[in-house]
Amino acid sequence: MNQQYNKSVLPNGIRVLTERILNVCSVSIGIWVTIGARDEDASNSGISHFIEHMIFKGTERRTALDIAKAFDQMGGFSNAFTSKEITCFHAKVLDIHLDRVLDLFSDIFLHSRFDDKEVERERHVILQEISMLEDSPDELIHELFNKFYWPGSNLGQSILGTVDNVSAISSQTLKEFVGRAYVGPKILIAAAGNVEHESFVAKINGLFGGLVSINGHSSHSRPMPHLGVKFFQKDLEQLHVLMGYEGPCSSDSQRYTALLLNVILGGSMSSRLFQEIREKRGLAYSVYSFFSSFQDTGMLGIYAGISEKQFSKTAELMHGELKKLADQSTEYDEVEAARDHVKGGLLLSAESTDSRMTRLAKNEINLGKFVSYDEVIRKINAVTSEDIKQMATQCLKGGSALVCLGPIPDEEAGKSEELVSFFAGSS
Repeated sequence: MNQQYNKSVLPNGIRVLTERILNVCSVSIGIWVTIGARDEDASNSGISHFIEHMIFKGTERRTALDIAKAFDQMGGFSNAFTSKEITCFHAKVLDIHLDRVLDLFSDIFLHSRFDDKEVERERHVILQEISMLEDSPDELIHELFNKFYWPGSNLGQSILGTVDNVSAISSQTLKEFVGRAYVGPKILIAAAGNVEHESFVAKINGLFGGLVSINGHSSHSRPMPHLGVKFFQKDLEQLHVLMGYEGPCSSDSQRYTALLLNVILGGSMSSRLFQEIREKRGLAYSVYSFFSSFQDTGMLGIYAGISEKQFSKTAELMHGELKKLADQSTEYDEVEAARDHVKGGLLLSAESTDSRMTRLAKNEINLGKFVSYDEVIRKINAVTSEDIKQMATQCLKGGSALVCLGPIPDEEAGKSEELVSFFAGSS
């Protein structure tokens, strides 16, 4: 696949990446800040997410309504998100609106007022968001697991923050954090679509070139996973179960093996977990596996929502399917099916300028380089059944953690020590 990739670095450290895509009349743009929940401490947890909300709430030139109307009038869409390690503001518009969207983005990114009244109004919105999470056990279980699995690490903190922290964040606190964190070396601006690199760089330099260039580097210490079992009692119809095993980080060469292992284990409707637990036994409606990867660590997770009466049987099957992958070589046809699944998703996403822009940014952030689709496909094609077996073995070798949310079966209370011993080291 022919890809027209370019990269420039402004004098203040901002990285500018573009990929020109012929025969499209749109452009997707993202301002990526390599600051997220992991860069916060216990006293300001949730501040990156708060800033993500406030960026759209007014500048010296525009009110919040003006900003919303400006995006709407361009006929595209805009959004933002905060993760453990990244905050991103992005939009997709027709190429004829490139100058307009850049002017708008630079205004909200560089000149947001963080008005006291807007901060107070948005505080209530975020508190409602936290309440929604509490009412969504299939999402809450992930927050509880992270906190248990990475205790004492910022990686275990909630992206939304706590009620106490969000309630205490002020306009001044937001401004001070932006001043320290939103600096040139921490910012990457990516664009994909009908965009010409040199012209785009000139526009970015004119708008963002005055941003300060200071050392915005933040160091992380690799968190050590906490193994064992934790039950959270809650009056729910289902018991939500999440198992976790240490996996590869975002730059690990084994990430391609992890992709295939995940598809085979629980990342598709034909996966082993889905077929064994849902289709054959009817133990769960929702059951899946996933990989979460970060700069220096990763985690393979397995989730299921079940009846508490089926806990022991389901937990054994969840762990057991991973153990089968470690004990027995995966059949050629199953590996090939997973390979086709991953490559199909990758190439279909290549038709989206949003996906292309996101790949530009994430490859730069995680790997420090551009990775072509052709290279990814070669790496996926190189994964063998033995690689998958070794990956499963490696995940099991590090031990595992189990977190449950919901009605706890009485029969499990007496098994606590046995469960803790099993999930703390048994493979």
